[in-house]
Amino acid sequence: MAFEIERKFLVLGDFMQFVFRSITIKQGYLMSTEDKTVRIRIQDQEAYLTIKGRSSEDGLKRYEFETQISQSEALDLLKLCDAPLIEKTRHIIPTSANLKWEVDVFEGDNKGLILAEIELESEDQNFEKPHWLGVEVTGQLQYYNSYLAKNSFKNWNSID
Repeated sequence: MAFEIERKFLVLGDFMQFVFRSITIKQGYLMSTEDKTVRIRIQDQEAYLTIKGRSSEDGLKRYEFETQISQSEALDLLKLCDAPLIEKTRHIIPTSANLKWEVDVFEGDNKGLILAEIELESEDQNFEKPHWLGVEVTGQLQYYNSYLAKNSFKNWNSID
């Protein structure tokens, strides 16, 4: 079974000078429950079907299966997803430890939200936190993309 281990943070400072490349992402959810999500994503010219399981109690780890699909299949499947779709630009920032930060700048109904994630090899792996990171939000449901698809950032009263 494949697992992803990641930490997630709000972004409060200027990170753009460190960006290596940027990717445009549009994604939707065919299914989203506490136990699992089924996601369709188009990023630039590639498309993926992803299934994720329930997160561990601390939010660090969860099962993930991902397979590439054709862009035409993805466009058809996005039509079956609940609105609104998640729209964002992902900025990739490499680290000196062969890791990478993925900074998501949301658009559409989630405009104004900026999150950074780092994928780790183990739950206790150390990593350097750049100065532009804010508070950690790992495991906080409202910062999951599947939650944002149903509860857009524009409708929040404030960042918790």
